[in-house]
Amino acid sequence: MEIVTMTKEEMLARRVVHFADMKPSQQAYLDSRLPEHQKESFHVIGIGVTENEDDGESITEAEDFNVNYTRAKPGMGAALHAHPTVEAFIPISGRWSVQFGSPDGISEIELGPLDVISVPKGVMRGFKNIGDEEAILLVIFGAPDGDAGHVHWDENVIAQAAQLGDSVSVDGRLSAAAKI
Repeated sequence: MEIVTMTKEEMLARRVVHFADMKPSQQAYLDSRLPEHQKESFHVIGIGVTENEDDGESITEAEDFNVNYTRAKPGMGAALHAHPTVEAFIPISGRWSVQFGSPDGISEIELGPLDVISVPKGVMRGFKNIGDEEAILLVIFGAPDGDAGHVHWDENVIAQAAQLGDSVSVDGRLSAAAKI
């Protein structure tokens, strides 16, 4: 391995972002306009698996992983979906429920601040703020630069979104209607 050095200026310019400067996306995913799944997604390191081609990331040099924050009000979160990657969830604040596909149907695990769950690739998963206040969830995807794959939505999510005129293309991009 080659040892590399960076100046403070290089580090600040390419590798540091302050939360106050981040721009959240309110329409990063197909489920974003469904009433129970409204949330804000902050693409911190890399773009992750956003379906909105207009989203940008804060730190663009993702190297084998992507980091997102999700901020949601009580009762809100992500609908059931799967990824071709491992995904870890770590509550920064509040209480969160992580749902996942199991042999018995959908199971659920509750997490509090700094608890961790790592969901294997291909497992259906979703999450929801189950606290009484707005909360933030740290989401980490294990995937090489720009290769986090696409979201594979549960059929019910696709049907609900279609009622709003929303869809995702074969290449994983939101329809224009979903970005209104």
